[in-house]
Amino acid sequence: MTQSVVGLIGAGRMGLPIIGHLVRNGFSVPVHDLDQAKRAAVEAKGAQWAQSAKELAERADFVLICVGYDREVKDLLGSGGALAAARPGTVIAILSTIHPRTVQELAGQLQPRGVEVIDSTVCRGSWAADEGTLLSFVGGSADVVARVTPVLRAYSSDVVHTGPVGTAQVAKAVNNLILWACLVADHEGLALAQRYGVDIEALRRALLTSSSANHALENWGNQTMAWAQDDMAIVAEMADDCGISLPQAGVVREICRTLKPRRYKIEEYGK
Repeated sequence: MTQSVVGLIGAGRMGLPIIGHLVRNGFSVPVHDLDQAKRAAVEAKGAQWAQSAKELAERADFVLICVGYDREVKDLLGSGGALAAARPGTVIAILSTIHPRTVQELAGQLQPRGVEVIDSTVCRGSWAADEGTLLSFVGGSADVVARVTPVLRAYSSDVVHTGPVGTAQVAKAVNNLILWACLVADHEGLALAQRYGVDIEALRRALLTSSSANHALENWGNQTMAWAQDDMAIVAEMADDCGISLPQAGVVREICRTLKPRRYKIEEYGK
C-alpha cells in the first residue's frame, strides 16, 4: 500500500506533538513553519522539513493547518495563497480555531479545483495533544470525513462528525464558550472560599467529585488563558451574525481580559 503523505503547517505547541503521532502511525509527514528554528524539533519527531507551504502542498495527500489566526489561514488558502499548489483530490483540514464563515468561503473557492477544505478543530488541550487523545470535531461531507478520519485517529481518541463544512468551528466555539465561563466561575468561587479561610486545594479536589466539576477546575494552575480573548471574540462575532444575544458570554469575555495576565492568582481576583 502506498504511504499517505500528511503535510502539516504550524509546528507550535499543538502541531509538534501531532507531528509525532502521525509519524508513529506510518504517515510520511512534511512540515512547514515560518520559524526556521523549529526545524530541528520537527526532524527529531521523524518528519521532513518543507522549505515552503507550496512545496508541502505539492507533495501532500492531506494537509493539516495548525496556525493561530483567521488571517493566517486566509493567507494560505485565499487567492494566490501558498496552498493553491495543492493537487486535485487533496483534503485540507483546518485545525485552527477561526470563524465558521471563513472555512465555508475558502471551501467554496477551492472546491471547483477539486481540493476539499474541511474544518477539523481539536479540544482537550496540549496535554491531550501530547498523549494523542484529542477530541476532533470534523465539518465536511461524509465521504471526505471518512477519507480523513484515519489521519485524525493518529492523534485523536475521539472523532465526531458535526455536519457540513464550518460546523466543527461552531462546535469548538461552543466548547470554548463553556470552558471560559467555567474558568471564571472557578475563579470567583475559589476567591470567595479563600477570603473565608478555606483550604483552596482541598476544596478544589472535593469540588471535582461534586456537581461543580469541570475541566478548568481539574487543570487548575496549568491551563493557559492565551487564547481566551480570541475565542470569545469569535463567539461574539458569531452571535452578531445570527442575531442571538449571549449576555453571559459578553461578561465572560471582559472578565477573561482582566484575568489573562494574572494566570490563576486567586488572591488578586477582584482587585
